[in-house]
Amino acid sequence: MLEHGRKGLRARGIVGVIATPGFQLEILPKIEGAGEEAGKGVEKGTLRRRLIDMLAVAHDLPVETGAMTGLGWQSETVLEVLIGLFCHKLAEAVRQGLPRLYVNHEDDLPALRGRLNVTRQFSTLAATPHRLACRHDVLSPDIALNHVMRATVSRLSGITLSPDNRRALRELALVYDGIADLSARAIAWERITLDRTNGRWRDLLAFARLFLSGRYQQTSLGNVSGHTLLFPMNTLFEKYIEQVLRLALVESGHGLTAQGGHLSCLYEGHHTSDDKKGRFRTRPDLIVRNGKRIPLIIDTKWKRMVPRIDDPKQGISQSDVYQLMAYAQLYDCDRVMLLYPHHGDLPQEQIHQTYNIAEPGAEKRLIVATHDLVAPRAKQTASLRELVLGKE
Repeated sequence: MLEHGRKGLRARGIVGVIATPGFQLEILPKIEGAGEEAGKGVEKGTLRRRLIDMLAVAHDLPVETGAMTGLGWQSETVLEVLIGLFCHKLAEAVRQGLPRLYVNHEDDLPALRGRLNVTRQFSTLAATPHRLACRHDVLSPDIALNHVMRATVSRLSGITLSPDNRRALRELALVYDGIADLSARAIAWERITLDRTNGRWRDLLAFARLFLSGRYQQTSLGNVSGHTLLFPMNTLFEKYIEQVLRLALVESGHGLTAQGGHLSCLYEGHHTSDDKKGRFRTRPDLIVRNGKRIPLIIDTKWKRMVPRIDDPKQGISQSDVYQLMAYAQLYDCDRVMLLYPHHGDLPQEQIHQTYNIAEPGAEKRLIVATHDLVAPRAKQTASLRELVLGKE
């Protein structure tokens, strides 16, 4: 996650928060817009807001601009802002009551309730006929969905440093006082079913998964415990582009596959039997499909392109070019694309440079493009739609 640089620690393509009792280390990405130079004129609060916007899109989190005005963009870390939003939404949800389901119970009662457990009645209770072994359903809040919320409240209570978040979490802990306090691994996630009766919990469940998932690691050294909420920017950028592009292609008749394909570069032997074994399996970031045809393959790269005046190749890796050429061959795809984030050191207009593969005038083309993460969402959607459909 971190390495020693010449002047201190340097993050290795990771963003998020490393938290220990009484301390939080926040790592923010450089997300610049047109005309914003790297490290100049972009406040931490602005970068934090842009990062949370990417997280919201990539992980389907309900982050509305209006709800964020009082959550401390300028002074709080990403973690504290997300905790604050979770508390705000959970408090709104519990005011309408905790979700409940009928849960099967078995009790020994003086009067019959529900169904009689015949086996237990004539074995264990054979000598006590005044007690009846009953099986009955009880409408209970002690269910998996509430276990998730209780576990999330407990987890966040131990790491937040914000007085407002601590107070909100204490109040929520009282609401869930009668709910079993289970670890994330012990929760029966598969029993959670969302329908029209409890659909309002869908957004909160997305938050809880984020806080309780494997990305939220717990580490310890001696008596000091810590938590991390970290995201590889390569993965986050890819997931963000995927989600925005899916929206852009909704009415186009095109489909989108992420981390799919799985075609192999090499095969053993000379025969074509069904048991052939492939080697060096490929997994393109994004495959755009139109029926059985693949018009475009996109590989996202969280790297800073170099202005052409400094480097004719603009810092594009030769291995990345080779990889895209292989995709064009394996998937019989005429257009392959390297997509980078746009940044302030590049020309104001987004880059869209087309190269012919292997020879001048070739049908197969490699496109090098950038995407402006700071532009309004509607403009980003239109931009990606044009990248995919513009020349079809």
